Amino acid sequence: MTDNQTGVLPLVTAVDRIVIAVKNLDKAEAAYTRMFGRQPSWRRRDRAGGTGHVYYYLGNMGVELAAAIGTGVWGLHIEAFLAEHGEGISALALASDNVERTALLLNDAGVATVVMPENEGAGEDGVIRYWRHALIARDKTRDMTIFVCQNYKGQNQRPLAPLRHGVSEDAAIAAMDHVVVMTNDAEACKTLFGDKFGIRLALDHSKPEWGVRQLFFRLGGVTIEVVESLDKTKAPKADFLWGTAWKCTDINAVRARMVAEGADVSEVRKGRKKGTEIATIRPPTGGVPTLLIAEEPK
Repeated sequence: MTDNQTGVLPLVTAVDRIVIAVKNLDKAEAAYTRMFGRQPSWRRRDRAGGTGHVYYYLGNMGVELAAAIGTGVWGLHIEAFLAEHGEGISALALASDNVERTALLLNDAGVATVVMPENEGAGEDGVIRYWRHALIARDKTRDMTIFVCQNYKGQNQRPLAPLRHGVSEDAAIAAMDHVVVMTNDAEACKTLFGDKFGIRLALDHSKPEWGVRQLFFRLGGVTIEVVESLDKTKAPKADFLWGTAWKCTDINAVRARMVAEGADVSEVRKGRKKGTEIATIRPPTGGVPTLLIAEEPK
């Protein structure tokens, strides 16, 4: 079965997770636990790598909050990202059932990819989880950090983030709607996500009234939205992972809960997409522009 109009078999099966680099892990966890209405799925500390991690698994993907806690190689990597960009989405992980096969095909397509050894992490819950990453050269991904991840079923446990006490499903965030990439070259992104990764391009349109061209790639129930400004003077110097939009069943219930808990959330308004309602979640969001989105009541 193929997943796009060109007949190319997709090399990846889903968005595994986004990684958000933060300065203070405890504060970021508090903000995202309040936002989602859910407790983290698990936490871990990588003393050797110099990082701390908090994971939330939602209905169609995961969120990883990552902070430096030491001088290991990964802690230094996060510190360098924060120094250059500030808090925000530092990486996009794409899922594969066979990371070695995916890496082989990416290399054949001219996308330099290296498969790393199997890794394991012991969570604070005592569970040891296993995974394997394939790292892709940044000069092949428009200077964004994009990697492929294989989680080992039967060994790895990825529990859905449980509802916080007293929070109903209607008042919690259920899944991701889309993640936004800002680019200075939509055609190059079309090649990367569509031709190289084989992700289905669902829509490509320009909106002069908004001043942008938008590409919408669909993968495993998540949209990767690529945005290019029609005004070249406003284009970023390099592509970057920018913002998120989160699905909810009852946007008014989610907003009311968050506001009652002290969050700064805009009034609900009509979305640009017909038949939707949105609300803006203002900081703290780990440096990520963030929306709530839901279908308008019938």
